[in-house]
Amino acid sequence: MALVSLQNISLKFGDAPLFENLSLQIEKNQSICLLGRNGEGKTSLMRTIAGEQAPDSGFVQVSQGVHVSYFAQKIPDYLAGSVFSIIAAGLGASGELLVRYHALEKSCASGDHTETALFDRLRNQIEEANAWNCLDEIGRVTSRLGIEGDWEYEKLSGGQKRRVLLAAALVSKPDVLLLDEPTNHLDIDTIAWLEEFLQRLGITILFVTHDRMLLRRLATRIIELDRGRLYDWSCNYETFLQRKEELLAAEAKDWERFDKKLAQEEVWIRKGIKARRTRNEGRVRALKKLREERRQRRQHVGRVSMQINMGQGSGKDVIEARNLVFSYPPKDVIKDFSLKITRGDKIGIIGPNGCGKTTLVKLLLGQLKPHAGEVLYGTNLEVLYYDQMREQLDESKTVWENVLDTGDVVEIDGHSVHVITYLQNFLFTPDRAKTKVSVLSGGERNRVLLARLFARPANLLVLDEPTNDLDVETLELLEERLIDFPGTVLLICHDRAFLNNVVSSTIVFAENGDVREIVGGYDDWLNERKAQEEEVRRKADNDKADRVVKTAVDNRQKSTKLSFKEKQELQQLPDLIDRTEKEIELVQQNLSNPDFYKSGADAGGLSMRLNRLENQLMGCLERWEDLQKRSEQ
Repeated sequence: MALVSLQNISLKFGDAPLFENLSLQIEKNQSICLLGRNGEGKTSLMRTIAGEQAPDSGFVQVSQGVHVSYFAQKIPDYLAGSVFSIIAAGLGASGELLVRYHALEKSCASGDHTETALFDRLRNQIEEANAWNCLDEIGRVTSRLGIEGDWEYEKLSGGQKRRVLLAAALVSKPDVLLLDEPTNHLDIDTIAWLEEFLQRLGITILFVTHDRMLLRRLATRIIELDRGRLYDWSCNYETFLQRKEELLAAEAKDWERFDKKLAQEEVWIRKGIKARRTRNEGRVRALKKLREERRQRRQHVGRVSMQINMGQGSGKDVIEARNLVFSYPPKDVIKDFSLKITRGDKIGIIGPNGCGKTTLVKLLLGQLKPHAGEVLYGTNLEVLYYDQMREQLDESKTVWENVLDTGDVVEIDGHSVHVITYLQNFLFTPDRAKTKVSVLSGGERNRVLLARLFARPANLLVLDEPTNDLDVETLELLEERLIDFPGTVLLICHDRAFLNNVVSSTIVFAENGDVREIVGGYDDWLNERKAQEEEVRRKADNDKADRVVKTAVDNRQKSTKLSFKEKQELQQLPDLIDRTEKEIELVQQNLSNPDFYKSGADAGGLSMRLNRLENQLMGCLERWEDLQKRSEQ
């Protein structure tokens, strides 16, 4: 039985239908990726499954006892309180107990012990509810996402709030987890951790993502929203790409045959008077049906056709940084960092959130002054800077006005293009081009900013998180354009596949302001980091072995000193050796005397005694030699 079932649901905004008669079955233990271009309705479908958006028709059925948790793109504005209370809220009664316990624990830590009895009762209640593991899980997830339980939610940035909401979704123990762009605003290490966490979670997941590496590693089933219809592909991403291409090719051929038939029928209906008198009324009705089918056909929206407007060539040397130092006391952000950027370099910048990536870019662009060191610039630089927070967009203005301050013509590589035509390349219709930016989705805003930037000539592109909110197709086109761009690129990015495909070297932020450059992209850095970790482990093992050897040597050196008993033994051994030698001599005399055998004595027993005495003498001599040497050290 399906955990969630969608039956013939339809939804539209205004006159335009988003999707019609859509059905979907979500089964247990599936990892499903929902694909589709920006504006196709992915978020609306997720909200419908989560129960936050009612469909215009059809119904959504969630099986009894199935808990659905939803992590949304949009940050709700009604939440307040501590981070811990918001995360624990999804745990029901156990969460309420943990919130009270967390508050009391904080109170006791500050020296207030007036509620000790209540503290003990709460501990017992948490024990009975088996909720301690939930507390541990909250601690692990918040630690990995870089958030603190005592933070006040209202005071956090948008990115931090998204992390809180993601943590709440992950620890709520759902049967079905809905994730809408979970990797936005996460750094690379956290994305890699999230990927592993979701793989181990063992529940049904439906997610929307532009991160192709996450998609490839996590998805076992792909569903795609395309022109109001839902296509279901029970395969991985690579197989989906192949089958999708085959489907579009077959669709194009079907439409070509359809259009040819329609054209023939249109010629027939427009024949002379004689033809109209004898025409077949059934054929006329069929033509009307063909016309209606053609009118309702939803064309495949063209792909973004962005083009980077290359400026004049820069000098060979673009930027050189020498021994840069910068800090936000008491934290060192950058310590003694040097870098030489030459024309055509494509350099990625990675590191944890808040480590100083944007600060480094501003230092290199001269927007911040280093506390020590210097930055030198080459000739003929034309810089375009794409900022992470999209502060370059004026939300009170239209798309057109944001792209072009005045006039209606964009100059692209020496050719004049009307701004409406130019914006159609970024999938903005003439009506949408006249819409205010404030009503656009995140993906559309990104496309506006890209259109604004690429309308200006540049030979140095500085892009701070350009991949957030872009659909996969637009992302891949941007990737292609950057690869082909003959100028220089500085790229802050957490998209691992994007980095692998675009950059030639990577600047990596480590701890305590240590910054360095490595050759290659994300995978190259990952391999180098693994090699370094292996070297650290090998060194630790060697150090451990050295300590073991040293301990053994020390113990051996200690053992060279004679104990009191050994000293007594050394004094007694000469007498023992002397007595043994005399006894051996006596036995040998008896055995060599012919009369001994005539007496009928036990010659065999005496021979055995001689062997024992000789072995005893050898042992005494070796022992005496060892003790004597040790006593002389």
